[in-house]
Amino acid sequence: MLVAQNNLELEQLDVKTAFLHGELDEKIHMTQPEGFIKEGDKNKVCLLKKFLYGLKQSPRQWYKRFDAFIVENGHKRCKYDSYVYLKDTDTESIIYILLYVDDMLIACKSKMEIVKVKEMLKGEFEMKDIGLTSKILGMKILRGRTKDILTVTQKSYIAKVLKKFSMEKSKPVATHMAQHFKLSHQNSPKSKEVNYMKNVPYSNAIWSLMYVMICTRSDLAYSVIIVSRYMGKPGKLHWEALKWILRYLKGTIEIGLLYEKHEENVGNVTGFVDSDYAGCIDTRRSLTRYVFQFYGKTISWKCNLQKVVSLSTTEAEFIFVTKVVKEAIWMKGMTVSL
Repeated sequence: MLVAQNNLELEQLDVKTAFLHGELDEKIHMTQPEGFIKEGDKNKVCLLKKFLYGLKQSPRQWYKRFDAFIVENGHKRCKYDSYVYLKDTDTESIIYILLYVDDMLIACKSKMEIVKVKEMLKGEFEMKDIGLTSKILGMKILRGRTKDILTVTQKSYIAKVLKKFSMEKSKPVATHMAQHFKLSHQNSPKSKEVNYMKNVPYSNAIWSLMYVMICTRSDLAYSVIIVSRYMGKPGKLHWEALKWILRYLKGTIEIGLLYEKHEENVGNVTGFVDSDYAGCIDTRRSLTRYVFQFYGKTISWKCNLQKVVSLSTTEAEFIFVTKVVKEAIWMKGMTVSL
């Protein structure tokens, strides 16, 4: 949202073999890899000099190395998100660095400041300069610079999901969940359905839908949380409901997030929250959801069941509002710091 609002340059870097940059804090030995064992040294082990992919400590040590380097060069770590770094430049603009494992986004008003940061990082780490950001983590980013518009979609990823589950030629539907689906654990497979459901990729489809919902499709939050309750023992009706969601995606594959410049220069974080009382048929727990907007555009959303059974609609509302306030405090602090 800030990129569109302030018309910032947005470029991307990829760190090559990121985990190999981590520094060892302790001695780690490993068995010799197959094909590299020398005759007479079969009983020996290797002493690691650098971290390898697969070690549990590798991601943490890579982050510590990057964090120490970037802070040493004048960037401040955002106290609300440890993977966001900021720095005031000589051109009176702020440069933002966002790190996600080995993928990196750099945003700034000045193109020259981005070039300086790139050169600094390339001097310390082996980097692949991707240039203007067009795709990251399965999300396609399009810029409309003259209209200060930025769109984020997952068209290609959704197309792959539909093909993976043989739904690319299915008939689209207009709603993400039809009213005739009254799902509960009573729809779990009986004796004749058990063998059939063993060959159904229910869990894989759920995880694919969750990634789409988390990244760009807030409209899927309700339906995905409904079908995900039955991952342990899904039945035919659950599978039909899940395929209905895939058919909805087929017809709405172009939909994504749209961010454009707001007329006002000051943006406030606005949140909306709602809760239904005892909405779950099986557990009688309440279903709650929220959405946050910044400059009038959606930036965060969630839908889930409460962990306890509420005794009234008032209690259900207060339980979730308490949790949403925590999210609001973090969201407000995050936007103010940026």
